[in-house]
Parts: sequence; structure tokens; C-alpha cells
Amino acid sequence: MRKPLLEFTDRGIYCAAADVYLDPWKPVKKALISHGHSDHSRPGHGQYITHKRNIPIITHRLGALNAKGVEWDEPIHIRGVRFSFHPSGHIVGASQIRVEYQGEVWVFSGDYKTEDDGLSTPFEPIRCHTFITECTFGLPAFSWEPQAAVMESINTWWNEVRSAGRTAVLFAYSLGKAQRLLAHLDQSIGTVFTHGAIENMTGVVRQIKTLPPTRLITRKTTKKDLQGNLVLAPPSAHGSTWLRKMTPYETASASGWMAFRGARRRRAVDRGFVLSDHCDWSGLLKSIRATGAERVICTHGYTEIFARYLREKGFDARTEATQYEGEVAELAKSE
Repeated sequence: MRKPLLEFTDRGIYCAAADVYLDPWKPVKKALISHGHSDHSRPGHGQYITHKRNIPIITHRLGALNAKGVEWDEPIHIRGVRFSFHPSGHIVGASQIRVEYQGEVWVFSGDYKTEDDGLSTPFEPIRCHTFITECTFGLPAFSWEPQAAVMESINTWWNEVRSAGRTAVLFAYSLGKAQRLLAHLDQSIGTVFTHGAIENMTGVVRQIKTLPPTRLITRKTTKKDLQGNLVLAPPSAHGSTWLRKMTPYETASASGWMAFRGARRRRAVDRGFVLSDHCDWSGLLKSIRATGAERVICTHGYTEIFARYLREKGFDARTEATQYEGEVAELAKSE
């Protein structure tokens, strides 16, 4: 029986024919990296190969690296295996990784979303025989509103908070979500202030994409400066002494998990906005169909439920355990 082109090992997803790993979670000699979130780009690899827009992000997070940046669809040949990177739409610089060998094509999705957020390079379905898909939100209950509608709700909330003489504090992941929000916040309402972790990461993304202005919160920033304005902060800042300077304030969280009833209460925020950098249920299904794949491997998320549904629809679907965490990975991290 022919050995699978990609195998799931204790170090990560391994291509034996090329002796390389895709998004490995333990140190390896050569790693192809889909994007800059910490569950997919980890320290300690001998060489990193990724899309060129991801280089500033991973070097900021991991330090000096032996890293090679490539263009979209630029072929990389390693021991007869052809690799290429294709947009996943997840965050800036995020890729799917296509692997072709002896007429067989596999695609590793990394993390992805199908809605064009106006900042990331939009998702591009890639034809393949086997598709490795995340299913962070692989339940029918997850169905996203269009980004424009969510942003209208967020801007309306900010305006209401400003009218009440308070500061609006919006929690969002420092890489990806924060910049997406910043790109669509209505700055005619007021000024956008940032926590240091978000300001630092936004500075990195500014090397790649143009973003509206922000003001870093420092020791010299006063309550009066912040009043009526909006503060972007990572989830890790919630409940910290850092927030005292914002008083009086109202809090909100922008996350796909806000779709769960009770999530806002559990996270002790005043408002919850459902905004995810991952596909919802229909986005996952649409994407899988667009690949034409006969085999689907489900990783990180509602894997068993999603794979079972795919099998009922005629796919050869199974699950594999990984150390990817999807949207959960960024919850407690400042960077």
C-alpha cells in the first residue's frame, strides 16, 4: 500500500518524500509555515519557508530566523516534491500549503476564512485529492453575519459609549483581529488607542498593509484623553489593573465564540460581537466542495462531528489530532 503523501506525527505534519514538516509543533530541520499565529509558527526550527508577507510577523514573534519568503503560487521543489503557498484569507500573510508528488495533490488549509475582510489576501480554493481542513467552528450553529453588519454594530456601540461619557474597550486578538477591526472602525467617532501588545503587532502589519492611525496608551495617557474614545486591547488585559485608567468604561469582545449563548457573561464583558477569522459551518462546507477533494482530514475544532457529517455526505473523511488550537490559541496571549 502506498504511503500517504502527508503523515501526522508527534512532531507535526510530515512529508517523508521531501523530509519537511508543515506547521510542526516541535523543532525540526525544515518547516513550511502557513501563518504567524503561535500555534502554527513555533520556535526552534532550522529553516522556515513561508509567504513573504508572513516573514515580518514570525520574526517579530520568534526573533532572528533562517527564513525564506516566497510569492503566492511560487513553486518550491524539494527532493521532487512541489510545494506552493496560496491565500487562506485568515490573517495577513496566511497561506494554505499545496503539496504535489507523482500526480497526487494534497492541500493543508492551516486556518482560513472565505469572507474577504479587505485586509488579508482573500481565500482561494485549490483543487486537490486530499484536503486537510480546520473545523474550529464546525457546527451548524455557527453562521456569521457579513463583516459590514458587524462593524456597523461595533461603531454604533462605540458612539453610544461616547455619548454616555465613557471609554469603549474592545478586546481582540493582537494579530489579525485587531488590525481587521482597526481597518473598519469609524474614526470620525473618535480616536483609537491601543494596548502595547496590539500597537507592536500593528506596527509590524503596517510594514505590509496601510492601516488607520492609532495612539499607544502610555503612563502619560490620562483618563480624559481616553474618555469617549476606543481602546483596542488583547483578551489577556481583561480584568487587569491596566484597565483602571479607562474608568468609566464599557467592554466588548469581538470573537466567533460570542455566537455561544452565555459567552459574553462567562467572559464578563458588556457586549459581544460575533466576528471570526475562521470559517463558519457553511464556509467550511463550501470550501471543501470547491477543492474537489475526495478525502478530507479534519483537525482542531469540532472534528468528530464535522467528519461524521462529511461521511454522511459521501466524503472519505477522518480526524487527526494536532496541537493547533484555532481561535482558542490567542485568547490568553498578549502577542
